[in-house]
Amino acid sequence: MDLLKKNIHMDRIRCEAVTQITLEDDKNIPDNKPDVNSINLEKAQVVIEEIRPGTDVVDLKGTLNFAILYYTTENDGGLDFFEGGIPFEERVVLRGAMPTDTVEVSAEVEDFSVEVINTRKLSIRSLLTLCASVEELYDEEAPIGIHSEGEKNDFLEYRRMPMQLAEIAICKNDIFRIRDEVTLPANYPNISRILWSTVWPGDVEFKVMSEKIALQGEVQLFLLYEGEGEDRPIRSYETAVPFAGMLDCHGCKEGMLPDIRYEAGQAELSARPDLDGEERNIALELPLDIRIRIYEEENTEILSDIYGVTKEVETQTRHADLNRVRSCVTGKTKVADHIRIPSGSAGILQILHSEARVCQEQQSVVENGILLKGSVQVRVMYITGDDQSPYACVDAQIPYQYTLEVPGIRPGDVGKVNAKVEQLQVTMLDGEEMDVKAVLCFSTMVFEQVPMDLISQVTVKELDSAKMNSLPGMVIYVVKPGDSLWSIGRRYYVPVERIQELNGLTGDEIQPGQKLLLTRGR
Repeated sequence: MDLLKKNIHMDRIRCEAVTQITLEDDKNIPDNKPDVNSINLEKAQVVIEEIRPGTDVVDLKGTLNFAILYYTTENDGGLDFFEGGIPFEERVVLRGAMPTDTVEVSAEVEDFSVEVINTRKLSIRSLLTLCASVEELYDEEAPIGIHSEGEKNDFLEYRRMPMQLAEIAICKNDIFRIRDEVTLPANYPNISRILWSTVWPGDVEFKVMSEKIALQGEVQLFLLYEGEGEDRPIRSYETAVPFAGMLDCHGCKEGMLPDIRYEAGQAELSARPDLDGEERNIALELPLDIRIRIYEEENTEILSDIYGVTKEVETQTRHADLNRVRSCVTGKTKVADHIRIPSGSAGILQILHSEARVCQEQQSVVENGILLKGSVQVRVMYITGDDQSPYACVDAQIPYQYTLEVPGIRPGDVGKVNAKVEQLQVTMLDGEEMDVKAVLCFSTMVFEQVPMDLISQVTVKELDSAKMNSLPGMVIYVVKPGDSLWSIGRRYYVPVERIQELNGLTGDEIQPGQKLLLTRGR
């Protein structure tokens, strides 16, 4: 006699680790660049170039790429920029990792600061957070029936438990490259050189289709550039670039449950000539690193218990945690605050550009929800009233606390929350203060872990005659608290259906004190 089993495909994080490293370096200004007077803007992004897993460790190699916009010491107080990188190598302790594993690594710049040592040298300091994890696919063998070669199973009584389980159907990473070309409006001067740019994707929507995933969204583009002409005018340009496309995804189909996340890679911008040969076009390329996990819900009846009627049946079990989707939830919250520029700074004449990102600091399960705490990192670039320093920037942190509603969630349920800034509005109150309003969007897929003792082996033996003779051939049984038809049938080697038939029962409901007629065997 064999168990019929079904493979349930699941995924899990086998091991993960988080570490922080500090990078410090002094960088000389290239000879072809003018001297530095003061720093205006800075930004940094981590590029992981090599991942080498080992036993309980993973070795990382990467570069912190940075860009710095600064005021020069020239008489006109012009702007210039300096780009570079700081290479690093780091060994992260990752207990449970093996050399054959595929390790996923994400990196975030927690802090980045630039100080002027002298007009030709800058001190750069940054704090990086590195997250490494190993995700694995595995199968749980769940018993769904019994097969006996040339033998009937009428000596057995068994029951099945209906369950709706979540199986992973697609697990992969992909890259979608956004390529487009934007033309400056007619009233803008031609581009001499790009001084500063900010490129980030807005809210990206994904839709699972047959064998494909459709995506659409828009890229927010901000540009500060030096125009052509003797006076070298500095202009800013901001626009939204819509995009749409398809990703091949073999095996997916409509109705599946997607858990798709994305991160923007290193953007590339360049000025290109238009049809008249004038530098008025902006070529944009932005890669999106997309993590695709698609699940399929399936109704499965799992063999939960067996006992013998005319033979002795022994079972061996093993513990397993099965997954089912509790809910796919989204939520939004608003944050608002006032930002003041540093005292002694030139006043605000006009807001030029603003951007924000969400930093999650805490995620914990509370009653009927997930409590989220963190901050919104806001950066605002504005025009000042100082002719020597006409552009300035201010950074601020706005704390938030929000409970994402998930009815019935329990502490052991699994769900990592994805957070994005959906809307950002910055308005000028006066020459020293700005009002900031933002809408934050949170989403997650919550999995409920269902612990079960799965039957892994069944052994059938002849019933002990002495034990069988000790049981009454017929008995009136008085139901006790906690009894069920199944437990009574198991104790007296009687099929549940037989108990129902003898006592005129149409269901499994019985009450303490109720009297049941039992007869041995079938």
